Amino acid sequence: MSSTAQKIIIDTDPGQDDGVAILFALASKELDILGITTVAGNVPLALTSQNARMICELAERTDIKIFVGCDAPLNKPLVTAENIHGKTGLDGITLPEPTMPLQSMHSVDFIIETLRREPEKTVTLCTLGPMTNIATAFLKAPDIAPRIKKIIAMGGGFFEGGNITPAAEFNMFVDPDAAKIVLAAGVDLTLVPLDVTHFALTSQEWIKNLRALNTKVGEAVASWTDFFERYDKEKYGSAGAPLHDPCVIGYLLRPELFTGRHINVEIETESPLTAGATVADWWRVTGRPANAFFLNTIDRDGFFELLTERLSLYKY
Repeated sequence: MSSTAQKIIIDTDPGQDDGVAILFALASKELDILGITTVAGNVPLALTSQNARMICELAERTDIKIFVGCDAPLNKPLVTAENIHGKTGLDGITLPEPTMPLQSMHSVDFIIETLRREPEKTVTLCTLGPMTNIATAFLKAPDIAPRIKKIIAMGGGFFEGGNITPAAEFNMFVDPDAAKIVLAAGVDLTLVPLDVTHFALTSQEWIKNLRALNTKVGEAVASWTDFFERYDKEKYGSAGAPLHDPCVIGYLLRPELFTGRHINVEIETESPLTAGATVADWWRVTGRPANAFFLNTIDRDGFFELLTERLSLYKY
């Protein structure tokens, strides 16, 4: 890791694609991972926390500190996604039971303490799941928002619509109230929506090449992809599945692989029909001030080249 490495906190609800994103980040020396915070989302909190430990142990990075966070959204019951990720969240391959410890501090307190301790505008939050931990931290300690360098969040959709309802992407749907708080906080925020991730599709050739690495990491990522591909192939009729969360790390490392626009984005929290929808003012018709950089294209080949390069660094 270089002295100029970007300091990040990964907030996550693993999930196979979260697992790929974490492995991507751990293999990138440009990133200084201050901690991983877990949240309920793809599966309940106990499993997301266990999965984060498994992923770090797979990467032989037991030095990473993992903090357990919020077990439910701010104002609604938890919705999970075992139909996509399996009962463990990491179905597809059996990994050893983790032995590395979880930290005693709550994720929210870790986020607050870290942002108060580190120099202002030096820490980036990478959110891969519902934004419950981040919103709770903002409610508890409003002073931390101006100290954040940026937030890069997987969530939302405009041209692509939703993936859990016709209007809403999963992370936003699970906790729309949290997303609303974060979007209103005045932080430098980039949204990585379905408009991008639905074009970061896996392929059978890519999976074959991962297995050809003959490493534990390569086999795990290939097996995870084999498992969750089945759902998206059936749903969308596509040749592969979108790697949602790794796009957050891809953007952090190589923003030139993406394009987007600074626009106003609001979150629907009231309507039962469109709860969790990201109302993205792409054409700037409302006059509301921009509060997010909303991505809309990805260089798919460049992204997969970078991801494969980093996963190939694992030699075990």
